[in-house]
Amino acid sequence: MPAFQPRRPLRALFLHRNFPAQFEHLAPALAERMGVQVISMGQAEVPRLPGIRQHLHYGQARPTPDATHIYLKPLDEAVRHGQAAASRMIQARDKEGLDPDIVISHAGWGDGLYVRDIFPRARTLHYCEFYHNATGQDVGFEPGAAPSPDDFARVRTRNAAQLLALQSADWGFSPTEWQRSLYPDWMRARITVAHEGIDTRRCAPREGARFRTPGGHDVRQGDEVISFAVRNLEPYRGIGSFLGALALLQKDRPGLHAVVVGGDDVSYGAKPPGGGSWREALLGKMEGQLDLSRIHFTGHLPHDQLLALFQVTAAHVYLTYPFVLSWSVLEAMACGAVVIGSDTAPVAEVIEHGRNGLLAPFWDPPAIAAAVGRVLDDRAGHAPLAAAGRQTILDRYDLHGVCLPKQLELIERVAAGDLPTP
Repeated sequence: MPAFQPRRPLRALFLHRNFPAQFEHLAPALAERMGVQVISMGQAEVPRLPGIRQHLHYGQARPTPDATHIYLKPLDEAVRHGQAAASRMIQARDKEGLDPDIVISHAGWGDGLYVRDIFPRARTLHYCEFYHNATGQDVGFEPGAAPSPDDFARVRTRNAAQLLALQSADWGFSPTEWQRSLYPDWMRARITVAHEGIDTRRCAPREGARFRTPGGHDVRQGDEVISFAVRNLEPYRGIGSFLGALALLQKDRPGLHAVVVGGDDVSYGAKPPGGGSWREALLGKMEGQLDLSRIHFTGHLPHDQLLALFQVTAAHVYLTYPFVLSWSVLEAMACGAVVIGSDTAPVAEVIEHGRNGLLAPFWDPPAIAAAVGRVLDDRAGHAPLAAAGRQTILDRYDLHGVCLPKQLELIERVAAGDLPTP
């Protein structure tokens, strides 16, 4: 089917409290299209992206009162963000002539809750990132931690804002098949799988790449170095299992170094008992089991330095609960790293054990250590895994060749009322 050609300039509004977030590539790419005008709105002022005609910000939402039921706090926050965004949209509509043909927003944050009431003519397309369920996902994933009745009630209520948004949505898109599968049948039938995309031009193997840790340790290709990279070092992203595997690896490999990327905040799940960071808590628990002089904690890294690490690492470990898949594991594969991932559903969708990477049980540090050890013992023999991993990203997740074209076509079709099949 030919791409939709608007009869008049197509006006698209992107809504996300943390804009650009997942729309960092999509919004500018849409703005490059002939006859398309792109406007964005978020909670804060941000540097304008190329081609974005205007950025509207709606400021901080009022804090949730302590009297709000704990189950309802996510909904209360979403409604407050939705109300703040709605007020700004009404102002822009009445005083600035804002009249979008399509509004693209995150289904879970609340910014797009009232779009249908403000712009009844506009089509709506929601980014469907994660639908919460009390079984088969992150809740109760810890061994022996069966969900309680309170967990079931809390998780079911947590979807309230998404359900309100999706009830009036024309269409949705999710980055992976597994994330799409979490949604109820009635919504899943109106969700297209379209990943944000990996820029394989930047994320690529580079001969002669080097990486220097903040402490001045230089790493080159061929060195016995492994990597671990997440936004924050926390249980959801497997820092405990990784450190357990690393303790075993260090015993047998006195020359092994590990570069650990990530902050000390908590993005997902609970904070450690007693305060502080999970890194501090786990290192304290493992005192005497690790040689800290061979572990390089970098904190957050600029993106180009992170890619350099992926280009030199002998093996990259990525572990996650059954939760949202991180971009970093796909970038590591695109850079030619051999990835050892957790055998959890979001990772197994990308990595086929023994073909384009290796999988190991999330809660089994000896198995993780054994998989890493096999790679370190026979780097040449595992090089085909690295090549197949990069090819997987090129075939399925390439930003310019696969993902942006699919997302742009989806926007054009939804804007035209030509709703696709999932």
